[in-house]
Amino acid sequence: MNPLISRERDLLLLDFNFMSLTRWLLCVVWLTTSALAGASAPPNVILITLDTVRADRMGFLGSERGLTPNLDALAQQSVVFTRAYSQAPLTPTSHATILTGTYPQFHKVNDFRVPLAKDLPYAPDLLHASGYRTAAFVGSFALDPAQPFAQGFGRGFDIYDAGFTDWRPGLDRYHTTERRAHDVVVHALSWLDERKEGQNTAGPFFMWVHLYDAHHPYDPPEPYKTKYAAAPYDGEIAYVDSAVGELLSQLRARGLYDGAVIAVMADHGEALGDHGEDQHGIFLYDETIHVPLVIKLPADAAAAKSSGGERIENQVELVDVLPTILQAVGVAIPREVQGQSLLELMTSKAKPSSAQKTAESDASSVPQAFRDRPAYSETDYPRLVYGWSSLQSLRTGKYLYVEAPRAELYDQSVDPNAGRNLFSTSGAVSGTLASQLDAFRQKTTSAREAPPLVLDARAQHNLGALGYLTSGTNHAKAGGNSKDDKGKGQLTDPKDKIEVANQLSQTTFLTNNLRFTEAIPLLQQLIVKEPEMPLPFGQLGRSYVSVGEYAKAVPVLRKFVELDQDSDPANSHFELGMALLASGDAAGAAPEFEIVVKKAPRWDQPHLQLATAYARTQRLREAVTECETVLETNPSHYGALLLEGIFLVLEKQPQAALPRLERAAALQPKAPEPRAYLGDAFAQLGRETEAERERAAAKQLKENRVE
Repeated sequence: MNPLISRERDLLLLDFNFMSLTRWLLCVVWLTTSALAGASAPPNVILITLDTVRADRMGFLGSERGLTPNLDALAQQSVVFTRAYSQAPLTPTSHATILTGTYPQFHKVNDFRVPLAKDLPYAPDLLHASGYRTAAFVGSFALDPAQPFAQGFGRGFDIYDAGFTDWRPGLDRYHTTERRAHDVVVHALSWLDERKEGQNTAGPFFMWVHLYDAHHPYDPPEPYKTKYAAAPYDGEIAYVDSAVGELLSQLRARGLYDGAVIAVMADHGEALGDHGEDQHGIFLYDETIHVPLVIKLPADAAAAKSSGGERIENQVELVDVLPTILQAVGVAIPREVQGQSLLELMTSKAKPSSAQKTAESDASSVPQAFRDRPAYSETDYPRLVYGWSSLQSLRTGKYLYVEAPRAELYDQSVDPNAGRNLFSTSGAVSGTLASQLDAFRQKTTSAREAPPLVLDARAQHNLGALGYLTSGTNHAKAGGNSKDDKGKGQLTDPKDKIEVANQLSQTTFLTNNLRFTEAIPLLQQLIVKEPEMPLPFGQLGRSYVSVGEYAKAVPVLRKFVELDQDSDPANSHFELGMALLASGDAAGAAPEFEIVVKKAPRWDQPHLQLATAYARTQRLREAVTECETVLETNPSHYGALLLEGIFLVLEKQPQAALPRLERAAALQPKAPEPRAYLGDAFAQLGRETEAERERAAAKQLKENRVE
C-alpha cells in the first residue's frame, strides 16, 4: 500500500469519533485519489483575505462593473459560494473567525481590545505542527501582532511580515500604518523566491496574504485613481483584483498554482450608505455581511478545467474556511472548531437550489449537514465603542432576522435589500427565529473570559488613522441582549444613532489626519446632540490642544473624564493631563498622570509626561524615578534616557547623566538635544574641551534639522 495512504488513514481513524461516516469515507476517497495521482506531499495552501470587499462588486457573483477579471478567472477554476456570510463586520473579529474556525462568541475577539487566546485552534499553528512552513503578509497595522490590539495573530507563523510604524505628519500612510496591495504581493513573492534559492523547499507551505486597500479612506493608485475618480471604492476593488492577478500569475510561473489549495474571501463588506451606514461595523445587512468566497482545490490543469466554475448556492459561513482547508490537506480538525468543512459539499458537485426552491427538490443532491443551515453574525462594535446595543442576526431559509432593541425580520426572497421590516406583522416567524438565535448562541458561546487590554493614545491614534474608532478600554459586557449591564433599561438601538456613528467616523478621520479646524465645528455639533457621549468630548479636547487653544481644551477634557467612567479612564485622564501640561499647569497635570500610571503601569508615555510635570514643579528626584521605571522594561527607550539625563544634569549629577545622554545620542545620532546636554554635563565636570565639542555638534545638528 502507498505509505501516504496508510499514514493518512491512520490519522483519520483517530478522528473517527468526530466525523460522520459519510464525511470519513469522503476524506479517505479524497486522500486516496490524491495519492494515486502521484502526490508526494500535502498540497500548499494560499489563503487570501480581501479586507472590506463587497460581494456585489465581483463579476463572478453577477456584477457588470468589470472590476474583477482576475478573480473571475480564478472562479472559473474553483468552487464559488454564492451565499457566503461573514460572522462579524470588523477586521480582527472576522479574521479571528476565519483562522480559528470558531464563532466570535467563542473566541471573544470582538474588538481591538481582545487578544487572540493561545488555547484556540489556529490555522498556522495547526499546519505548522503538521510540517507546513508558514508565512503571513498583511496590508495593515490592524493585523500587526507587534501591536497591542493584534496580539496572538502571530502564533504558529515562521514569518509574519508586518513591521508597520507610527503614522506621523508628513509621512505617507502607505509606508507607516498601511501597505499597498502590490507591495504585500511583492513581499510574499520574495519569500517564495528565498525559499527556492535557499533550497529550503522541503515540506509544503501555508501562506496568508491580506490585502487592505478597499478599506476607508478610498485612495487607489494610478491609473485606477483617475479611471474611477467618481467611484474610488470601485477603483480600490479593481486595484486589489490586479494585485491578486499578479500573485496568481506568479504562482503559475513558479509551478505552485495547480497543486495548491487557494482560498479567497473578504473578511466583510462595506455599507457605502446602504441602510444609512457609511462604512462598516454597526449593521448586519448583506452589504457588510454577504462576502465573496472562492476555493480552488488541488488538481492538474485538465481536472481543474473540468471541475472548475462550480457554484454552490447553500448558505455557508467564514467559520467554515479552516475546517475545509484542514480536511482538504489531511490535517485532523480539532474538536473545538465550530465551523463545518465544505469539502463534502464541494466534491459532491451538487448544485443545490436557492432559498426559493423546496427542500424536497434539494434532498437528493445536498449533503444533510447543509440543508437549511442557518448563518449567524454579530457585532459588538456599537456597544463597545458607543455604548449602544450589540446586534446579532440569523439568516435561515428565506429570512434575515436581526436581534436588536427593535428587532427586524426580512423576507429576502422578495426583499433582498432588507427594506421592509416584517417583525411586527409576522409574530410567529419572529418568535421562532428569536428562539433559534438564542439557542444557537447558548450552544456556541464559550465560558472563556476576554482579558482586558488598554489601548493607549498612540495605539488609538494609529487605529484612527486607519479609520477605526476606539475609546481605550471598555469592559462593558457585549452581545446576548439589548439591556444595559444591570438588566434594567434598554440600550440604544444603533438604527436610531447611525448618523452619530457616521459623524464620529468622519471626525476621527479628520483629527487623525491633523485636519483639526475642520473637525472642531463638527464635534461641537455632536456634543450638542449627544451631551452624555464621552468620545466627542475626547476628540474635541485633543483638537483644541492641537491648535493651541488650551483654555478651551481643559474644561472639555474634564467633562471627558467625568463621562468616561464606564470604561477604563486611563486615556481620559491622560488627555486632560496633556492639556494641563501644555497650558503651563504642571501642578494640576501631575495628579492626572499619577492616575494613569497606576491604572496602566506598562504604558511608557504617561510615566514620561509625569516625569516632566514633576521636573517643572521642582520634584527632580521623582522625575528621575519615573524615567527609571520606563527603562526597567525598555532599556533603550530614547525619550526616557534623554529625560533622565536632563534631570540628572539639573540635579547637578553630571557623572550619572553621562551614560544616559551618550546612549540617547547613539540611538538618535541626528538629534541635537542629547549632545547639547552632554555639553552641560561635561561643563559641570570641568571638562571644557569635551563640553565645547558636544555643544558644537549640537549646534550643527540643529542647523541641519532646520535645513
